[in-house]
Amino acid sequence: MTLATIIAIAAEEAEHTGNVALETVGYGIVAILVFAALALVTLSYRNVANRHAHKAEAYAKAHANDVQRAGHGH
Repeated sequence: MTLATIIAIAAEEAEHTGNVALETVGYGIVAILVFAALALVTLSYRNVANRHAHKAEAYAKAHANDVQRAGHGH
């Protein structure tokens, strides 16, 4: 095949394609669904720290002396 023949075949194939934007709508819908699911997971963790405040306070009182001194830890 010559280069001219390859270009002619490629041009002919290009004419038969439909609306490219319409063909890729599915990717956008899937992306929106994934981000919506991630948003729901993120929102499900709102105010988690305040659900068991009494347990956190009791733990802090019980382990107040466990704080590492200077030079230790990160």
